[in-house]
Amino acid sequence: MYGKLKEHLCQTLSEIKDAGLYKEERIIESPQGAVIAVKGKEVLNFCANNYLGLSDHPRLIAAAKSAMDQRGYGMSSVRFICGTQDLHKTLEKAISDYFKTEDTILYAACFDANGGVFEPLLSEQDAIISDSLNHASIIDGVRLCKAKRYRYANANMEELEKCLQEAQTQRFRVIVTDGVFSMDGNVAPLEDICQLAQRYDALVMVDESHSAGVVGPTGHGVSELFDTYGQVDIYTGTLGKAFGGAMGGFTTGRKEIIDLLRQRSRPYLFSNSVAPPVVGAGIEAFKMLAESNELHDKLMRNVNYFRDKMLAAGFDIKPTQSAICAVMLYDAKLSQTYAARMLDEGIYVTGFYFPVVPRSEARIRVQLSAAHEIEHLDRCIDAFIKIGKELGVLK
Repeated sequence: MYGKLKEHLCQTLSEIKDAGLYKEERIIESPQGAVIAVKGKEVLNFCANNYLGLSDHPRLIAAAKSAMDQRGYGMSSVRFICGTQDLHKTLEKAISDYFKTEDTILYAACFDANGGVFEPLLSEQDAIISDSLNHASIIDGVRLCKAKRYRYANANMEELEKCLQEAQTQRFRVIVTDGVFSMDGNVAPLEDICQLAQRYDALVMVDESHSAGVVGPTGHGVSELFDTYGQVDIYTGTLGKAFGGAMGGFTTGRKEIIDLLRQRSRPYLFSNSVAPPVVGAGIEAFKMLAESNELHDKLMRNVNYFRDKMLAAGFDIKPTQSAICAVMLYDAKLSQTYAARMLDEGIYVTGFYFPVVPRSEARIRVQLSAAHEIEHLDRCIDAFIKIGKELGVLK
């Protein structure tokens, strides 16, 4: 039975490799951090979502161990059967406080949060209006819902307004956008989105995965940046990036929305509860962020330093207001060659290309962290310049 399918799969894989689109996984032999071990060699890591440097922080490790000692390793159940601990409620409260919302629901990942938010709330009578560069999890969540779909060009408010005008025949309308778009690093114009939502009677949903902990005066995300608290109805996000870098996602927002998700959101109802050590570390992460803005301030200093030096060197970098710096190369094979040569120089970065980004939009996405020191940034910049000259990217 498998013979014909195997032949088809081998052909498809061969075509992917010939096109320079095959993804190789590098094996990390150390904890996540600014410096990691790859094949027995220490390299500087510039492609993790470890924005606040918490992935290997001693306080989070201690909190995870303590939670495991006190509440065990796993829950072996979903939340509504016998999978809800006091730790889960404490973390949900901490997230609500952070985003200034009424309630929060935890998921195994933000992919599940986005996959489980639309279908319980909306039907074929309703409309979802989505930014063209929204994350794949939002796209898949929308596909699971019967609501009418509208799509507007990235951060294009004229197109969004046209979609809202067309959607006036639907019962309820939801505008959904990433807070920070993960491939380009730009921030959604949330103030304008909220104004249009008010004008055309629509709800607003924001995925804060790459923006929470990063943007805003103290890193609390796009609503802090644009002062739109109370105007956004739903936020989704992850514990897998700025908030410790492990697993776990969440939806936070209006109380009634969260209540209904607890009753009908399938990834919540049919997936194991988030494990106690992950929850314990998550609680500690939010405690740390309530105590001080030091990590966020350092992250922003690193971002500004790196971006300014790279632009001065002549690199083509997409405009960014986040910790993501997209170094544009445009050619898929060149992005892979460049990344491989950077690893030879002790810098771990990854080339991004179709289908992760549009064809002819290949790049190396550099992600800065509060764990990076200035000497780390200088080594990365020097390697970019050296390889850029070797490969003809820089003149």
